[in-house]
Amino acid sequence: MTIHRINPTARWSDITVFKGIAHFVEVPECEQTDINSQVQAIFRQAEASLAQISSHKGRILSVTIYLTDFALLDAMNRLWDAWFDAGTAPSRACVKAQLADPHYLLEMAFVAAAGDDFSK
Repeated sequence: MTIHRINPTARWSDITVFKGIAHFVEVPECEQTDINSQVQAIFRQAEASLAQISSHKGRILSVTIYLTDFALLDAMNRLWDAWFDAGTAPSRACVKAQLADPHYLLEMAFVAAAGDDFSK
């Protein structure tokens, strides 16, 4: 089985796909903003990552959310609920964490089913 690594660097790959299952992490590209902007940025970035593997948000299997402050959870949940179509929300875990960049309010680790081109 082939391991597909998209945009590999010495430290990480943007996306890693094995046996049709993709793993990728998104952090906000807009560090100096509020939780709403950071969540929306992560969702936009996730959609772009999914497109690179011929997939979409309805094929997300699970997400681990690292949140710096649980006071932000309600706002994040509102955006989460609006982003997923009814009946397509994946399993998820939400963990309070100190992140590497102090401007990040959250980051998300995604696991998704890739398109057929990545199943080999």
